[in-house]
Amino acid sequence: MAIRAREPGMLAPLREPMFRRLAIGRVTTFIGNAIAPVALAFAVLDLTGSVSALGLVVGARSIANVVLILMGGVLADRLPRGIILQGASLAAAISQAATALAVLLDFASIPLLIVLSVINGAVAAMSFPAAAALTPQTVPPNLIRQANALVRVGINAAMITGAALGGMLAALAGPGWAIAVTAVIFAAAAFFYARVRVPRITPSAPTKPLTELRAGWTEFASRTWVWTIVLAFMIVNAALVGGTHVLGPAIADSTIGRFAWGIVLGAQTAGALLGGILASRWQPRRALLFGTILVMVEAIPLLTLAHAPELIPLLAAYFLAGITIEQFSVAWDVSVQENIPPDRLARVYSYDVLGTFIAIPLGQIAVGPLSAEFGSATTLTGLAALVVLATAGALLVPSVRTLTRHQAGSQPTGSAPEDTVR
Repeated sequence: MAIRAREPGMLAPLREPMFRRLAIGRVTTFIGNAIAPVALAFAVLDLTGSVSALGLVVGARSIANVVLILMGGVLADRLPRGIILQGASLAAAISQAATALAVLLDFASIPLLIVLSVINGAVAAMSFPAAAALTPQTVPPNLIRQANALVRVGINAAMITGAALGGMLAALAGPGWAIAVTAVIFAAAAFFYARVRVPRITPSAPTKPLTELRAGWTEFASRTWVWTIVLAFMIVNAALVGGTHVLGPAIADSTIGRFAWGIVLGAQTAGALLGGILASRWQPRRALLFGTILVMVEAIPLLTLAHAPELIPLLAAYFLAGITIEQFSVAWDVSVQENIPPDRLARVYSYDVLGTFIAIPLGQIAVGPLSAEFGSATTLTGLAALVVLATAGALLVPSVRTLTRHQAGSQPTGSAPEDTVR
């Protein structure tokens, strides 16, 4: 009787030196990314007391991210991805240091914070496609699922620490010092990224940027399951970010307080940490279907924030949402990395980010006026309904329901059309 080979464990990718360095860099980056929005939100509220002003500042970052994300994908498929990450981290450190000085020295203004947010959004646009596409270059093909899950676990552990630390620093030392801490953190991330060295992906032939973008679009648009999920998350992300990161701090200020809000955000990432561990140990054969169904659970935190903004219900709701969204996140990364050619992977990720982020500025900017007109509870309830409807729409598409994972250890080619990757 044949003996089935044992699948590598969750920690197996850590034996790869380049993966370790990349993972440390990404975890360090996400500690800063978790602190920054919490600190910035309270800095704007201290400066203006306006939810609408907060929406403009955070929306400016998202707009810059959306505008430049496609170019970030082109660069990540043409230039060394580790160098891109190093440069982006250094730029983030400088912009965060400038923001901290503006807040601490009392010359911050909404126009200045908008400009600095635009810079941060541009930096993120350059870095995300490179980071996502670099992961499969640092591990053997049979460790891709474990590597993605392990990175997600590390990122979520970092965000637990960062979200809680952001709330604590904003409450105890002030938002300016919290932002200053992120500048140091991003500089540390640049150090780790500088040590990631992998063979460059050789493109088929040097072409013009527009030709590069068209090639990436062909890969993106030829797979219905890809653009369907991206379209759904265009709505889901706008609702979640607008509800949690714009209305959330304002509601927290009048209910549970800033310190407790940091703990609530930490609970969400604690749930995601557990979810990542679960995803690394088991995923169903139709992982994308399973993960997409669980996205509906993301409506629960919005409803809780609307109708029961108390510490215990919020902790439970955000913890549960963290567990469920991580099942989708790992399933999505593995599905994309297994089915997209490596030399076009960053560009497909850039279209993914463009589509899922493009409506976020609208959500961030619109929730302030909507809550002023209809009330926060009604606005959040409407956002929760959008999450459920968008997810249900994605589940109606056959290729979302039928896409299956590759067998462990098989070589992902990514070149097959969607109808052959069942």
